[in-house]
Amino acid sequence: MSMPTIEWDLALIQKYNASGPRYTSYPTALEFNQNYNEACFQQAAQRYPERPLSLYIHIPFCHRLCYFCGCNKIVTRQQHKADQYLDVLEQEIRARAPLFSGRTVGQMHWGGGTPTFLDKQQITRLNNVLRASFNFSADAEQSIEVDPREIELDVLDHLCAAGFNRLSMGVQDFNKQVQEKVNRVQDEAFIFSLMQRARERGFTSTNIDLIYGLPSQTPESFAFTLERVVELNPDRLSVFNYAHLPALFAAQRKIKQQDLPDARQKLEILQQTIHTLTGAGYQFIGMDHFARPGDELAIAQRAGKLHRNFQGYTTQGDSDLLGMGVSAISMIGDSYAQNQKVMKDYTDSVTRQGHALWRGLTLSADDCLRREVIKTLICHFALDFRQIEQAWNIDFAHYFAQDLALLQPLISDGLVERHQKGLQVTAKGRLLIRNICMCFDSYLRQKAHMQQFSRVI
Repeated sequence: MSMPTIEWDLALIQKYNASGPRYTSYPTALEFNQNYNEACFQQAAQRYPERPLSLYIHIPFCHRLCYFCGCNKIVTRQQHKADQYLDVLEQEIRARAPLFSGRTVGQMHWGGGTPTFLDKQQITRLNNVLRASFNFSADAEQSIEVDPREIELDVLDHLCAAGFNRLSMGVQDFNKQVQEKVNRVQDEAFIFSLMQRARERGFTSTNIDLIYGLPSQTPESFAFTLERVVELNPDRLSVFNYAHLPALFAAQRKIKQQDLPDARQKLEILQQTIHTLTGAGYQFIGMDHFARPGDELAIAQRAGKLHRNFQGYTTQGDSDLLGMGVSAISMIGDSYAQNQKVMKDYTDSVTRQGHALWRGLTLSADDCLRREVIKTLICHFALDFRQIEQAWNIDFAHYFAQDLALLQPLISDGLVERHQKGLQVTAKGRLLIRNICMCFDSYLRQKAHMQQFSRVI
């Protein structure tokens, strides 16, 4: 499957730049409820017993507060708090593992927070517990997020010895003024040293996170960041749109509204980002992700085998995802489950009953069907009606009559083409894929949800 180029149409981007979900799940987490209980979770775990398993481990601690952050985190310099957390997390791991004793783990990711808040001994402790509790494949992907401000080079050696083979580094911006405005000042030379060390130690994939829309950013300042990133030459790039939601995230109240780039500047930054990265040889995977053509995400997309889950784009499409740790989300069977988000509630729950299930959702047949449609569009920018009809025993045009009617204005504007066999997203529509997917989202017809999502661009 060849991937079309992106066509930048400013008028259409401005017209459709409304709030909308990122669709790391469908339905989104806004639909989770507390009627979902442990019996639901255990039933879901038994639904597809042969499926491979992916693990997500949430480490909530950070040494310092980044003002832009909307993640679930605890800012502290007290290392013993991590030991206390691992005591509880270990209980959860040992309680959950028997439900998946017949499964093989093909992928594991440690996120946060800052997973490398853990020292070497704590990393070894957690990794050993996981390895003893689950059956890992010999070629399992093992990835971790690192903060280049709070890590020594030899920690990469330790991670490599522990089996980690993928690295994601939060850089966000190389401009010092921007870094100061968001309380994330970092050493540029050390970031280059980290990347070099990762390659020397055999990490098979490296990812850099950037954010556009931060205070004091300009197209000119971000051009410098892009220049440095291209020189770093990571395998993958995630370029996120900063969503300023101070009512939801207290840390963002430290950012002054007047310091933020306006809508025109943000679009200019995004346009130059796409131009620079694709010009440097990166493939636009979708939404905010880029990859080298030889990266497995790019290869999977060209082959029509790319998938998406709570961790973003992935090649592990047929896996269940088990999340452990405070606030972690699981995607098991045809259901979603989320742990308690507050540390005390998480600790009390695990101590009392071995798990920290807070809320979730069992998907209906309609949810599963719409999830498949949305995931296919987001990953491949095309939809084959016949494949959906055969897999779900429906007549697509009849079942999705209301959705196709909602899609018609986007067809008229040239974002997507409808033909007898299916849908094809155009070069103009690729940047607005979230808008296209929103037409198939039955929950969005309850408009009250819209204000809780970031803008699509």
